[in-house]
Amino acid sequence: MRRFVPGRPPAFQPPPLSAQSRQTFWRSLQTFTATRLMIAAVLLLYLSLDAGRGRLAGTAYAETCAAYVLAALLFALAARFRPRRFSLQLWAQVLADIFLISLLYLAAGGAHSGLGLLYLFPLAGAAILAPLLPALSAAALATLFVLGESAWQIFIRLQDPPLAQAGMTGAAFFALVLVVNRLAARLIGQEELAAQRGADLRVQQAIYRIVVDDVDDGILVLGRDGHVFSANPAARRMLGLEGEGRDAMHGEAAADAGNGFRLGDVAAFEPVAHSFAAWIGCCTGAGAAPPADYVTLKRWHDADGAVRGRLDQPVHLKLRFARVDTPDGAVERSVIFMQDVSAIENQAQQLKLASMGRLTASIAHEVRNPLSAIGHATALLAEDLHGKAEQRLLRIVNDNVGRVNRMVEDILKLSRKVQPNGEPVVLDGFLAELQAEFTETQGLAAGMVQVGASGGRSVRFDALHLREVLVNLLGNAVRYASGSPASIRVFPVPDATGRIELHVQDDGPGITPEVRAHLFEPFYTTSSKGTGLGLYLARELCLNNGAMLDYEYRVGGVGEEAGGEASGRFVITFAAAAQA
Repeated sequence: MRRFVPGRPPAFQPPPLSAQSRQTFWRSLQTFTATRLMIAAVLLLYLSLDAGRGRLAGTAYAETCAAYVLAALLFALAARFRPRRFSLQLWAQVLADIFLISLLYLAAGGAHSGLGLLYLFPLAGAAILAPLLPALSAAALATLFVLGESAWQIFIRLQDPPLAQAGMTGAAFFALVLVVNRLAARLIGQEELAAQRGADLRVQQAIYRIVVDDVDDGILVLGRDGHVFSANPAARRMLGLEGEGRDAMHGEAAADAGNGFRLGDVAAFEPVAHSFAAWIGCCTGAGAAPPADYVTLKRWHDADGAVRGRLDQPVHLKLRFARVDTPDGAVERSVIFMQDVSAIENQAQQLKLASMGRLTASIAHEVRNPLSAIGHATALLAEDLHGKAEQRLLRIVNDNVGRVNRMVEDILKLSRKVQPNGEPVVLDGFLAELQAEFTETQGLAAGMVQVGASGGRSVRFDALHLREVLVNLLGNAVRYASGSPASIRVFPVPDATGRIELHVQDDGPGITPEVRAHLFEPFYTTSSKGTGLGLYLARELCLNNGAMLDYEYRVGGVGEEAGGEASGRFVITFAAAAQA
């Protein structure tokens, strides 16, 4: 249909049409046939109304109307049930229209009947559905007939027809065809452009689906309020939504395999929601380069107590945020890129331990022994030198000796990796004893450190290791807490899988995303007096006991109070929980 033909002039060969435009042409042709049926019905109605007046000559008008109705029905059936050979059907209809309308024109008395307007119907159809030159040919044919009929009246029947009207009618035919054809060509061009853009868009969407569905990183597309509009399979897997139905979000989120819910509607996604809200609040300006954030996701409880999510183990995610710049800015969308760094952390952990093991022997002999000699010499000098300047210099030396010695001790502890004691630790008694000891040794006010009850639960963790981990975490908390009663809290919480979590929280400022990105790296510290190995050693001891140590944001006040804003805390997730 309407293809290029070699040797034809350009006006006769429009560019090849897309499948969508070809369907549009066939629908237009069917509309053309339906309009013909309506015109034929109107002509029959006009015949029945005018029958009593006798203005129509003989039966030629009635026979022609009947033939026109029959032709209209045949054309309509052919266009509807035999959509083949478009050009043949179109020109058969146009030529039949011109022929039958000419017969009606003659039967009704020529120009005086006013039926010359009927020519506009087939000419408009030809102008819309055919190239310009064939459409002008149809207009010339109709014009020649109208002028020929007027000439017949003048020279044969010796009558005086409105010759000027006939000329104006022919000019109107050409003008109609020219204007309608140009408008139709412009509309066809716009439709072709839209079809091409649509095809390109579908290709881009197919490529996008392949790339997004196959990539290992999770991708969330969400609005400013945290409503998730789409999530790729990797994101659903990281969030534990793979295979979950619409009821997975306890009716509030109404998630469908990870799509169409708000992050804040699911308690387990609160770390992601908090990081996204913090980024929206501070890093969405022009030229902003938001830092990556690290969060930990776990399984969660539904409202009816059922365990939701398919996360068998806690998942450590690295989050990166990006804002989607829309042309008008009316639709605000953001993208969260999620990377599961658990495997990377484990691999890095093994490499660090291997390097640490090789360094331990040389540190023990090449560093510790000279360090002891320096410390001993400093003590001897302190007995003989009593000037203020000398004493200050000796204190500086002694402090740095102690700092290096602590670093060596921490490295040696990492290298030992002794098997933990298999005896369970009863949390209630252990935490009460630790509270009293830590308060006394640190000289803290009574009630500053508050310990929650575990209900007699016990955990599998070496008692000495657990004490060292908690002393390290409490030491950090003392540094930032306000010092008011219950400004530091240690409380156990059962999670959705039955494990026990031990939360260590203070009322000081939260840790920024920049610091969280390096929180558990060795030798990274924000304190001038720290070695940067405390949190790293604490996490290593937890891993050695089958537990996990993370810094998380949870909704709630300090401790176990419900409500309030999200606050940061260190969370130890034990390997198993059992009743004592």
